[in-house]
Amino acid sequence: MSYLTDQEKFWAGQFGNDYIKRNMSPELLASNVNFFTGIFNRTENVNSILELGCNVGMNLRAMKTILPNAEFTALEINETAVNVLKEVPYIDVIHGSILEYQPDRKWDFVFTKGVLIHINPDHLDSVYELMYNSTNKYIVVAEYYNRTPVAIPYRGEVDRLFKRDFAGELLDKYPDLKLVDYGFSYHRDNNFKQDDVSWFLLEK
Repeated sequence: MSYLTDQEKFWAGQFGNDYIKRNMSPELLASNVNFFTGIFNRTENVNSILELGCNVGMNLRAMKTILPNAEFTALEINETAVNVLKEVPYIDVIHGSILEYQPDRKWDFVFTKGVLIHINPDHLDSVYELMYNSTNKYIVVAEYYNRTPVAIPYRGEVDRLFKRDFAGELLDKYPDLKLVDYGFSYHRDNNFKQDDVSWFLLEK
């Protein structure tokens, strides 16, 4: 597979492999169930879900417990993670890059969680277009938030993590999107820790 950016190579390679080991636990699954329950409480008629950049599917595994009859599709760049995903019978797995994926259908609910922050900023516009064009109704952006774009060091690496107002940029780019709800999950939550994630639920 060829890549357009250094960030794609980074996640497709050994760093992406190591990320898998850090992000598979019963505690994370429980935290994700709590996280997404609050979001789905503000939606209706979600029967199909696409996650862009899903690693080993910890978000989709949690969603399965909330919406057991929904259809789940996962796009993932890292081959090792894809092989793990293929063992989950209810997830339709697509091995590819978010910058090159061209879907031939739409889903009710399209989301990223901790993915847009790792996309080369020069290519964000194409990812926004992908998210907008591939949804029938809902988009969820769950990322690190900053009012203005900023790059910060990430595990000793530079140009690998970028914070900004992703949801605001989507709202500006597509005037027919509306903000339904938003929230924040704190890393020191007493029961369900998340990594200081700000989430935004948009409706088409």
